[in-house]
Amino acid sequence: MDAYRKALLAVEAALEKKAYDVVVLEVEHLRSIADFFLIATGRSDTQVQSIAREIEERMARERQRPLSTEGLSLGHWAVLDYNDVVIHLFFEPVRAIYRLETNWVDARRLTLPEPYRSLAKSLSLRATG
Repeated sequence: MDAYRKALLAVEAALEKKAYDVVVLEVEHLRSIADFFLIATGRSDTQVQSIAREIEERMARERQRPLSTEGLSLGHWAVLDYNDVVIHLFFEPVRAIYRLETNWVDARRLTLPEPYRSLAKSLSLRATG
């Protein structure tokens, strides 16, 4: 499975569990450790854990296993490393502290294809309003 398809599969799983502020950064040109970073937010530590489990289950059905995972037990910041796609899931107040997507100013923000773009926008609007 190529990295783009893997990133979209993770986006789909995250959105299914109502993640919001979903951002996919293309970072391959930065010689980073991945081709894409997925960053998403959950409203609670429990939701962050649920999003992570859904991503792991979806990826496992496609025979994709993480190289490593961190932070799942606390749910404040979970990282799932799928080699060319690294997924960062944040509990809302923690994401505001780290603002990870602003650390990669040279990264290209991927425009999500439909229907992911509309769903992500809808979930983000509900979270803020």
